[in-house]
Amino acid sequence: MKKELIRNFCVIAHIDHGKSTLADRILEITGTIEKRQLQEQILDNMELERERGITIKASAVRILYSANNGSQYQLNLIDTPGHVDFSYEVAKSLSACEGALLLVDAAQGIEAQTVANFYLAENQNLTIIPIINKVDLPHADCVNVKRQIQDVFLIEDEPILASAKIGKGVEQVLEKIVEKIPHPSGSNDAKLQALIFDSVFNNFKGVIVYVRVVNGVLRPKMQVKFMATGNQYEVLETGIFKPEPEKVDKLECGEVGYICCNIKDPAEILIGDTVTDFKNSCLIPLPGFKKMQSLVFCGLYPVNSKDFSHLRIALNKLKLTDAGIVFEPETSSALGFGFRCGFLGLLHMEIVQERLEREFQLNLVATTPGVVYQISQTDGQEVEVDSPSKFPEAVKIVSIKEPYIVAIMIVPHENLGAVMSLAQSRRGIYKTKEFLDEKRMMLTYEFPLAEIIVDFYDQLKSLTRGYGSVDYEVKGYRETQLVKLDILINHDLCDALSFLVHKDSVQYKGRQIVVKLRKLIPRQLYDVAIQAAVGAKVIARETVKAMGKNVTAKCYGGDISRKRKLWEKQKEGRKRMKQFGKVQIPQEAFMAILKI
Repeated sequence: MKKELIRNFCVIAHIDHGKSTLADRILEITGTIEKRQLQEQILDNMELERERGITIKASAVRILYSANNGSQYQLNLIDTPGHVDFSYEVAKSLSACEGALLLVDAAQGIEAQTVANFYLAENQNLTIIPIINKVDLPHADCVNVKRQIQDVFLIEDEPILASAKIGKGVEQVLEKIVEKIPHPSGSNDAKLQALIFDSVFNNFKGVIVYVRVVNGVLRPKMQVKFMATGNQYEVLETGIFKPEPEKVDKLECGEVGYICCNIKDPAEILIGDTVTDFKNSCLIPLPGFKKMQSLVFCGLYPVNSKDFSHLRIALNKLKLTDAGIVFEPETSSALGFGFRCGFLGLLHMEIVQERLEREFQLNLVATTPGVVYQISQTDGQEVEVDSPSKFPEAVKIVSIKEPYIVAIMIVPHENLGAVMSLAQSRRGIYKTKEFLDEKRMMLTYEFPLAEIIVDFYDQLKSLTRGYGSVDYEVKGYRETQLVKLDILINHDLCDALSFLVHKDSVQYKGRQIVVKLRKLIPRQLYDVAIQAAVGAKVIARETVKAMGKNVTAKCYGGDISRKRKLWEKQKEGRKRMKQFGKVQIPQEAFMAILKI
């Protein structure tokens, strides 16, 4: 097809603002999907995506649309996730497009992810079409939402009023795509340049690479080179998504599709890499290549130690479909053999754990999540530390740096004080405040990433009765003062409960943990000491009292010395048990510490 009749676009919005529903209606109205195949969230293939009502993985589909001007257009739609953890999926999808549909819920208005996604699209110079969705809701406030779009994003265009659920305004959206979004640039005669924007693993074909051809033509039997890795492959198959994969003879300039090169290892594919002809290579790769980085790390251990090999196989299989996971084996004296895993965020971690338990029937324990710290040592070495077990001794440390983020929070006016107090308690640095309308405002803060990865989102939702939203972007590393907080159970170090904490809050955190553990650890036949320590200094202690056993119940009458003899015998027995006894820490104790 002529490139003048091609339009590449994606849908960006906050989570649950109706992206997948709009994609469903577009596929239905254009006849891309037959009526008997229609179902909700048709582009969300994963069971977990349907169950939670969120998009986790970006997906592409080719649509043929006959416009009112009499021409037939090829529309390539790339559906994107809406949660902050999957912003890399959004960024790579935007790089394959010329335009974006900015979707805003008519009842909720602009949210934090809407703002973040808008700036991602604007930085890539995409044409943005604003759409107000869910206008059929009884509490929809289209006038107010329209003013927010014009004030915050400075978009002068009149937003399209639509309801993806009932199909209202979808025809108007399609006409606007044809009219406003520019056709792809580039030429079929130029040297081949194709952008890799995603990949999935197929048991029969190996890795299927999603590409957007920027220049040149991709054909089967071509020898191609991936510029970032330097690897050379032969193209075995080229195809498009309708939305199921369908073979085609070639992919021309401006088109979106896939190639199969019999690649067995997904690690060989780097998102954002450029595919070029091996014999007639282009000299400069396409801009925007950035290696995916894990932000959150935690240990995953099987409850039954015999399942360790099953966990290894499960992680290897899961990595074939989710390139965002990194893992390496580690051991813990309390939990046995497991893996140290890296994730893109806390929701990503939760979803991976749920998929491992559900798809591979594993029972897992996750340790406290942490981030990567950069430590300068006295011997001149720079080390990256992602777990407390790798933390060097205090005498060897010159300086410690931790990752900082810029967070955008959108909150109701009446909760402003509570949200600012929460931000202050998490070492937040106030930047800006902006009024969106008479009910809501946008706050910008800088935070250490470690302070917000666990429960900040939950706390914000609680304080704002569900109306608050947050989105963040990593901004680099800054110096900090960290210490390693150890938990001792019966004077034995429990390495799974150790974590790195800021010097100012170590006393408070230590006290919180020992109090919580005292309630959760079952009573033994002897006193169990629970201590929080920094190095050799104990900063908090609680004791789980021994279960009472009345050894003098059989004594009645007689001299007191008989009872004293039995009490002394009991005391000696308890001392011996305390020396050799092992305290079993229940799984809910780890979960409770995770929440702290």
